[in-house]
Amino acid sequence: MRIVVALGGNALLRRGERPDAASQRHHVAEAAATLAPLTANHGLLICHGNGPQVGVLALESQADTELSEPFPLDVLGAQTQGMIGYWLVQELRNAGVTRPLAALVSQTLVDPADPAFGHPAKFIGPAYDEAAARAAVARLGWSVAADGPKWRRVVPSPRPLGLVEIDTIRALADAGTLVVCGGGGGIPVSRGADGRLSGVEAVVDKDLTAAALAISLAADRLLVLTDVPAVMRDFGTPGATPIRTIDAAALDGLSFPAGSMGPKIAACARFARATGHPAAIGALGDVAAILSGGAGTTITAAPAPG
Repeated sequence: MRIVVALGGNALLRRGERPDAASQRHHVAEAAATLAPLTANHGLLICHGNGPQVGVLALESQADTELSEPFPLDVLGAQTQGMIGYWLVQELRNAGVTRPLAALVSQTLVDPADPAFGHPAKFIGPAYDEAAARAAVARLGWSVAADGPKWRRVVPSPRPLGLVEIDTIRALADAGTLVVCGGGGGIPVSRGADGRLSGVEAVVDKDLTAAALAISLAADRLLVLTDVPAVMRDFGTPGATPIRTIDAAALDGLSFPAGSMGPKIAACARFARATGHPAAIGALGDVAAILSGGAGTTITAAPAPG
């Protein structure tokens, strides 16, 4: 099977951890060791998140007095693609993957008129208590929102229209290469009337980009791997229960947080509807069981017969 994996940035830098290179390398090595066995029988493409990492770089850039202005988010996204992509391909090789590997710095086309630019919703950077988050709003002009019990910066997250490098990705995948691409949702770019591309101050959701990639490449599965074991019904209440299997239509009647689980659900539903193949959400460590339907939440295009 051809499988597109959306690997969450929080799986590579855990909540509350210091964003040191050593700790991130450790988690990347764990992720690579978990994913490596899938490559024996399946073709794999990996889209990784970068929310924590791009937020750290943004803070560093804002604090750098040598700069006349901070680096824009598209440039910081490119930097995280290089860093995390390098770690992933190296650790996948160290984990025993023998097929060709490639990390591709890739751009995602977005519409500059997308309404998301007026409604920032994508979490980036570290978590704060509410007082510290409000202070950052006053000092830096951020938009912030609650992410569970903590608060984080939110930035615009326009809908991905497609990867600029899709033909290159397809050629690599068809040749048997494991491709790391669309990192952080891809570098957001828009196309002018003259056809020229330019970066956009935003961060694209990597799950939606992974779904677009999976649809374009006619993938058999989309796996959204994160730090939670399954999608929960009545999340945050004493009656919360895991959803094991659900069809895309049934999801329309449920509500999920817009900045976290919401895009994951939307990405899986979009893939299932477009391809007729199932998608799944779950914890990275359960990936083999998620693929077989024994763990996580499987999202299908239509209700199971009977």
